[in-house]
Amino acid sequence: MQESFFDFLPKPTVILAEGAVLLPGFALGLGADILSFLNSIQAASPFRHMITPGGHRMSVAMTNCGKFGWVSDKTGYRYDPVDPLSNRSWPEMPASFLKIATEAAVAAGYSGFQPDACLINRYLPGSKLSLHQDRNEADFTQPIVSVSLGLPASFLFGGLKRKDAVKKYTLEHGDVVVWGGPSRLCYHGVNTLKTGEHPAFGKQRINLTFRKVV
Repeated sequence: MQESFFDFLPKPTVILAEGAVLLPGFALGLGADILSFLNSIQAASPFRHMITPGGHRMSVAMTNCGKFGWVSDKTGYRYDPVDPLSNRSWPEMPASFLKIATEAAVAAGYSGFQPDACLINRYLPGSKLSLHQDRNEADFTQPIVSVSLGLPASFLFGGLKRKDAVKKYTLEHGDVVVWGGPSRLCYHGVNTLKTGEHPAFGKQRINLTFRKVV
């Protein structure tokens, strides 16, 4: 399906909470070259299902690009400059990835964001991401920028405590969520991905999550 001019017109920002916004369609301008970038990244650092410290195999497959990559195993969660599978540095973050992350952060009210890590999650139908906080970073004054590509997903956004009420938002291809400030440590997750097929990304959802690690 060919994207039309109207797909790139600005759409109203959705406020999720204080300091947290949904920017519908903000990443539609990434272009077709994103698929070649993703193929290059996974060729160097393949997707893998990481193991949580409790021994649980994550249903979402993951890889990384940038100066640091997020990894999980039985010893804990951490950021590492080296891919433990290849024993080499993670692939470089493409300039177009960095551009969309910094521009989305500015649009959400966070200037000066320069991410040094991009977590790349691959969801297949049936996979999900349980409620969690992003708290392995050194500086919580820096926001999180999350880009959705491919199949739509049901995004869960809660409060600062796991028991707080959770709201659901449908994220479409090209949508970007940014959260920081008072919402930086809010619990969030993704409901079980439903079966479908995207014209460019096929039967999967790809999520790019940008973070400032150090």
